[in-house]
Amino acid sequence: MKLKDKVAIVTGGSRDIGRAVSLKLAKEGAKVVVNYFHNKAEADETLRLIAEAGGTAIAIQGDMTKGDDVQRLFDECAKAFGDNLDILVNVAGGIIGRKKITEQDEEWYDTLMNVNLKSVWFCTRAAVPHMKSGASIVNFSSLAARDGGGAGASLYATSKAAVSCFTRSMAKELGPDGIRVNAICPGTIATSFHDRFNTPENRERAKAGYPLRREGTAEECADLVAYLASDESSYLTGTNIDINGGCFFS
Repeated sequence: MKLKDKVAIVTGGSRDIGRAVSLKLAKEGAKVVVNYFHNKAEADETLRLIAEAGGTAIAIQGDMTKGDDVQRLFDECAKAFGDNLDILVNVAGGIIGRKKITEQDEEWYDTLMNVNLKSVWFCTRAAVPHMKSGASIVNFSSLAARDGGGAGASLYATSKAAVSCFTRSMAKELGPDGIRVNAICPGTIATSFHDRFNTPENRERAKAGYPLRREGTAEECADLVAYLASDESSYLTGTNIDINGGCFFS
């Protein structure tokens, strides 16, 4: 197990990609703190799957756009597993909905920027004092950060582009301390995200243009996260790695 006895926090870790990441890290030996926003049943199911696999985890509720909730998450992690944090995976985020620029207001702007960027900033700021040389932060950006996103997703794409830039900035700032910071940029992954915010027709049309002719899976994203969290990627930092079936945009 390449993450044996490591301590990890996964924000948005109770479902879809977050669940797959939490389960993968636990299977690799990490003690995992699964953060969830509001659905305790999903978090409990994630804990059940981890326990069934022989892993160790706890679940902590919290809104990662709220500073007090973020601090409580890190405090609870320290109480359960000690003050040292080895891995932070910032999965929490979302598209929320689709709106044209003429339909967007200031509240909409703040909502998208907070859930996708402010959450990463809050959690990174809280994590660093608990991290030592060899620790790893993995952020979730998006293919949308490179291509501008689909119709009505301009602020989602913009916020994810900011995550990609923040990843590079933190890699420079934290690298001298031996802390690595990377991001992964998923394309179309078969999760409830696309079930809610995409159409079957769009998904089939998109798949036809991918070299691999299929959507990705949450487990494939989790495998990449585990690699970036481990010593196997010890000379990788500041990267934004595409995981999109070969779909490239200029």
